[in-house]
Amino acid sequence: MGNILRHLDWSVLTDALINAVPVLICITLHECAHGFVALKLGDTTARDMGRLSLNPIKHFDFMGFVMMAFLGFGWAKPVPIDMRRFENPKRGMAISAAAGPVCNVLITVVFLFLYGLLTPMLLGNGRVLFVVYQMLYRTAYLSLAFAVFNIIPIPPLDGSKVLYSVIPERAYWTLMRYERYGMLLLVVLVVTGILSGPLDTAVSYVFDKLFTVANWGFYLANMLVR
Repeated sequence: MGNILRHLDWSVLTDALINAVPVLICITLHECAHGFVALKLGDTTARDMGRLSLNPIKHFDFMGFVMMAFLGFGWAKPVPIDMRRFENPKRGMAISAAAGPVCNVLITVVFLFLYGLLTPMLLGNGRVLFVVYQMLYRTAYLSLAFAVFNIIPIPPLDGSKVLYSVIPERAYWTLMRYERYGMLLLVVLVVTGILSGPLDTAVSYVFDKLFTVANWGFYLANMLVR
């Protein structure tokens, strides 16, 4: 049995984990950020419905997960927010919506720092540690991609809700009437590559700028081991 296990090709499983775990981290913290900020602004809907949870299953959307794992862009099951509970509905909705992408950018910064900090220890020290090393990088990149994708002002993405705070209410509600077609439009745009090209360019550009954080971590690691 031991010989069989040693000769199995584990690359498929490890590759799946390298994609799946970062995606679950990104979508879970993204949705929790929406609900947490909404709660702080007076809306308890997410908490009441059990969506202020770090359990990924509560935020899981199959199609969004698959697209993010394989294409780099996707979505989770939206956290319910009742804007009528905010003291200032337009401002509250915009801040709550922006919390998700902001959270993802913070995840990118943290994981890039860990990627740089742990490079001397993880790189070249066995398959398991190398998988962890790859997951740190992949989480940082996918989280940023998730943030950039979600600021697109097409319903039901977060960008459309932020847009609500700067356009007249009549125009916004006209836009939201077509929300059910927005996701179909996004899937078509991403799958056909029409949107993927510009998104890849934007994510790569911002990621390169933020990679300085990884260099800081690497520099700190070298200082600590001297």
